[in-house]
Amino acid sequence: MLDVGPEDFDRLVTDALDAIPDALARVMRNVAVLVEDESPPGGPELLGLYEGVPLTERGDWYSGVLPDRITIYRLPVLRLCRTEREVVEEVRVTVVHEVAHHFGIDDDRLHDLGYG
Repeated sequence: MLDVGPEDFDRLVTDALDAIPDALARVMRNVAVLVEDESPPGGPELLGLYEGVPLTERGDWYSGVLPDRITIYRLPVLRLCRTEREVVEEVRVTVVHEVAHHFGIDDDRLHDLGYG
């Protein structure tokens, strides 16, 4: 497994977020992006996870709500990749995938777009 430390991995996630087009980044609302080492135990090994209420489902009732969470899991990404270049690309794809869920895009559509 590649050795990409937490600080370097955080920087890759930040770079991937910075690459999101400004028009989309400006409309992201009430969402926190975190990095953790491992995905939750007892389920499939995940590279990332979106938890919250997508923008497309928010209505007048949506206020005073804790931020949505996008979590990127460092060690599963590193176990999947063989090179640093693959890590950079997988982080980018995973960040885009989870941000897309924040915008209400489902897994089937993401697979069609190449972000599955």
